[in-house]
Amino acid sequence: MKPLNPSFIFLLSLTVVSSSLGFYLPGLAPVSFCEQNSKGDAEECQTEIQLFVNRLDSVESVLPYEYDAFDFCKDTDENRPSENLGQVLFGERIETSPYKFSFKADKACVKVCTKSYDTGSREDKLKLDFLKKGMELNYQHHWIVDNMPVTWCYIVEDNQKVCNPGFPIGCLVNQEGKPKDACVINADFNKKNTYYVFNHVDITIHYHSGDETNGMHARLVAATLEPRRSDFHSNDENPTCEETPMDIPADFKSNLKVTYTYSVTFKQNDDIRWASRWDYILVSMPHTNIQWFSIMNSLVIVLFLSGMVAMIMLRTLHKDIARLTTVHNDLPDVVHVKPPRMGMLLSIFLGQGTQVFIMTFITLFLACLGFLSPANRGALMTCAVVLWVLLGTSAGYVSARLYKTFGGENWKTNVLLTAFLCPGIVFVDFFLMNLILWVEGSSAAVPFGTLVAILALWFGISVPLTFVGAYFGFKKPGIEPPVQTNQIPRQIPQQSFFTKPVPGIIMGGILPFGCIFIQLFFILNSIWSHQMYYMFGFLFLVFIILVITCSEATVLLCYFHLCAEDYHWWWRSFLTSGFTAVYLFVYAVHYFFSKLQIIGAASTILYFGYTLIMVLIFFIFTGTMGFFSCFWFVNKIYSVLKVD
Repeated sequence: MKPLNPSFIFLLSLTVVSSSLGFYLPGLAPVSFCEQNSKGDAEECQTEIQLFVNRLDSVESVLPYEYDAFDFCKDTDENRPSENLGQVLFGERIETSPYKFSFKADKACVKVCTKSYDTGSREDKLKLDFLKKGMELNYQHHWIVDNMPVTWCYIVEDNQKVCNPGFPIGCLVNQEGKPKDACVINADFNKKNTYYVFNHVDITIHYHSGDETNGMHARLVAATLEPRRSDFHSNDENPTCEETPMDIPADFKSNLKVTYTYSVTFKQNDDIRWASRWDYILVSMPHTNIQWFSIMNSLVIVLFLSGMVAMIMLRTLHKDIARLTTVHNDLPDVVHVKPPRMGMLLSIFLGQGTQVFIMTFITLFLACLGFLSPANRGALMTCAVVLWVLLGTSAGYVSARLYKTFGGENWKTNVLLTAFLCPGIVFVDFFLMNLILWVEGSSAAVPFGTLVAILALWFGISVPLTFVGAYFGFKKPGIEPPVQTNQIPRQIPQQSFFTKPVPGIIMGGILPFGCIFIQLFFILNSIWSHQMYYMFGFLFLVFIILVITCSEATVLLCYFHLCAEDYHWWWRSFLTSGFTAVYLFVYAVHYFFSKLQIIGAASTILYFGYTLIMVLIFFIFTGTMGFFSCFWFVNKIYSVLKVD
């Protein structure tokens, strides 16, 4: 095996280092703040801090909801910042809130609004029921200050501090008197069958003072809060928010008023720089050691496979070919070039797999450089969608070129299916899931205008580019083997159990899945448990390792099949590594039943509906990697035969 290229080692080091540094996003300018009585120019600094609110989500439900759906206090001048395509597809709904602060102006017990619920009003009953349902399912607020999440920091086991970029709207003590979720933090939550709403928050905003001698004003570096429930006592001179139970009985028998309040405190902290202000959130997520274990586990598998492939290529390959030529007195038929069955479908999968591979590689590489960090909301999905649209040319070219190699003649059908088959399956699944979200009134439902925009990108850009790629692909000649082979196939000998197609395909997906299953756990957590994912350097390394493992495992099994004089390697090479997607689906099922607490038919359907999209894309991607590796390997055999 050849030694690693120094430039490749440098690239891997760069990606790992970039994943551990603070999130300074190129092109994202910091915002400076100053006091109202400051002499600074209004264009250079801001005096007012606007708190934004995002959608609310829960680990017990796949359905997120907008902030206004829970009848919280609304901003009189409600305004939504512009959202990119990725934010809309992820269901983010950011809007202004009535929580507005003046920089360095501490406030205590400020009333925001009061919500009244009348027993005689059906509308009030529905609003209160929805609020209680949110507390029962542990829905979480997500607030934003200066493009930074407002975190709830608390101490867990072993005195470890955890900062969660969300906090619950309330909690529940059930009929047995057992507190759920956040109700366990306080012994005062002791009434059976009672909901406790967190209607007061103590907000602490940390800022870096800057350097006024150089004209640099203060910048916000952290924002934390402490949620609690309180009763608001109105006093014009000294209003108070006493720590007394703000409970909502399960039975709505009397009129109810809920007053929402806040306190805000500003603290100077010059130890945290603006470029590393996300670090205090990321450090509280103890995943680094596990990630390194995952990388080392994957590298061991890659080294093992590389050694096996190197041994085959350098020692046994020439001997086996010499043995076969001696026995049959001609060029062996184990590399017979008869086109595969359903060659059109195979070429379509390979074209789409090439498109997915290039899209994923570029997206992860940009993420490693910091362009797609969590600070740039929705950028990851936006980048992936745009790249997929622009890479239609590669899908059309690869599909057409291989289809011509297989001897296909229905080029119109091939190019149409390349443009519409796999994207159509994904879009139909996505559209059905979106209908469920729309019926449930979830904020994750993609608006009709965005669906039209996606279709316009697909039909207006991706499809024409696919036709362009197919045009150039069909102009090229098919890929011919470098030697003449016997076109009359020889009968395949009786195969042992391990060289039969099904056992080989099942075994082929085990090693690639073993390289990714730890990383897969964190990815699923970020999607379904709403945890922040930021280790793109690790993810890029695992992506490279996955590609290498799929290639080597497929070549290894392909070699065993060829030695058994079984020349049906076209589909087998694709399915061998593509079977990794089946293990992905099995793991997703295990994750659903063992790790998640999702309840409800709608959430279950949504989980498996979106999982099927992931599995299909992963199947096409891994299968393509295995096929091209085996294609290269068989052509190497042709080259050896030509030399012999």
